[in-house]
Formats: sequence, C-alpha cells, structure tokens
Amino acid sequence: MAKEKACKNCRIIYEGTKCPVCGSSEKMDSFKGKINVLIPEQSEIAKNLGIKEKGRFAIKLR
Repeated sequence: MAKEKACKNCRIIYEGTKCPVCGSSEKMDSFKGKINVLIPEQSEIAKNLGIKEKGRFAIKLR
C-alpha cells in the first residue's frame, strides 16, 4: 500500500504522483487530521476550510 500524501494547494489526500483535483505535484507527507466531505455544499466545515469538492482532505499540513 502506498503512503498517503496531501496536496499543498487543495489539501486533498491521495496516493500517486499528481493531485487528482488540481494536477499539482507539490505534496506533503506529513499532515494532521482528516476530514471526509460527502456533500460540500451543505457542510459547514467544508465551507470554513474552503473545500468545494467531495473527498478526503487534510485539516492541517505540517
């Protein structure tokens, strides 16, 4: 199993070489906290974090 990474730009958690959302190759191997966003339009946490897509996101990048 590959190690999970978080994108520096959009904070999505992914496995692979490029971010599937924004296409960036800038990544962080160390992050703190995860959030699963199912319906970003109705989620107050997603609105506070600026998340507009569904998926798994890192709360804080280190």
